Amino acid sequence: MNETVDPVDSLVASLIDAMPEPVLVVDAGVRLVAANGPARAMFPHIRLKAPLASTLRAVDLHDAIARVLETGQAEDVSWLDRVPVERLFQVHVAGFQSATARFVALHLHDATESRRLEKARVDFVANASHELRTPLASLLGFIETLQGPARGDAQARDRFLAIMLEQARRMARLVDDLLSLSRIEQNLHVQPKAAVDLAPLAQHVCDALAPLAMESRVRIEIEAPTTIVRGERDELLRVAENLIENAIKYSAPDLDQPERKVLVQVGAREGMGFLSVRDEGPGIAPENIPRLTERFYRVDVGQSRAKGGTGLGLALAKHILARHRGRLGIQSALGRGSAFTAFIPLIDRNDR
Repeated sequence: MNETVDPVDSLVASLIDAMPEPVLVVDAGVRLVAANGPARAMFPHIRLKAPLASTLRAVDLHDAIARVLETGQAEDVSWLDRVPVERLFQVHVAGFQSATARFVALHLHDATESRRLEKARVDFVANASHELRTPLASLLGFIETLQGPARGDAQARDRFLAIMLEQARRMARLVDDLLSLSRIEQNLHVQPKAAVDLAPLAQHVCDALAPLAMESRVRIEIEAPTTIVRGERDELLRVAENLIENAIKYSAPDLDQPERKVLVQVGAREGMGFLSVRDEGPGIAPENIPRLTERFYRVDVGQSRAKGGTGLGLALAKHILARHRGRLGIQSALGRGSAFTAFIPLIDRNDR
């Protein structure tokens, strides 16, 4: 039973203990007189009968409590707790009366995740708009030039049209990735059930990317025994394309360097099928690795755009694997190349 001090009765204690979110109760002297289980779990250092200020150091919250005690009108206030980690709480502050005393109940709602998601949404819209605006501005500029100063210049027209085609393709890739990401997020809760063999899938992607590899002076090697996973072939094909194409593009050697290798491996371990892509490129700094799957995050913006990247490939792979109840593993070190591994649950024999 919740510890209390008179005159907070057992009914109030039972009521707040039944609530799933943290609830604190203070008396007219702003001393903590009751706390439910979620509140004690969130603030393990709280002490009943002690001033609330010794537990929660939040000026706006204490000002709200003072106003509620004075006016009796409930208030909502935000409180940003920075220790031990930053959390945002929306607090409903409401007074109530017993037969002999007044009290204030504090109902805390942790809005940290909501704020993070809202910030992610705002950042996503801003980034998507920026990524679309850049090639669109180029297209508009070249069209205006072709309609004006370069109207009769055949050489300039051919050069501008080639650039315009490249920019239009970039926009098409970006829109395609955005639509794919949206579709996957809508179906994130639905796990694919079909049987997919990763071996021919990986071989198909390697064959399709062979011309790019040859042009980039990259040699693809593949080790792919039969590995049956539970999944959706088209989506897993998209993951393989992203990982293998990235390995080719970002590990391509300079002209004065020898040919580099990309090793594609398919297999199974610990109940999971895997598709691993290892390159001999420059590697990735440790501080960048945790952010690689963020939408529009790039280690080198200029290089990524020059190679036709949209900044969404790894985010797309991560979401596809999440839908498959799998995950993406990343290992890399500067000067030692990188390895990206997609893990997908193996299919049960009974499901085949």
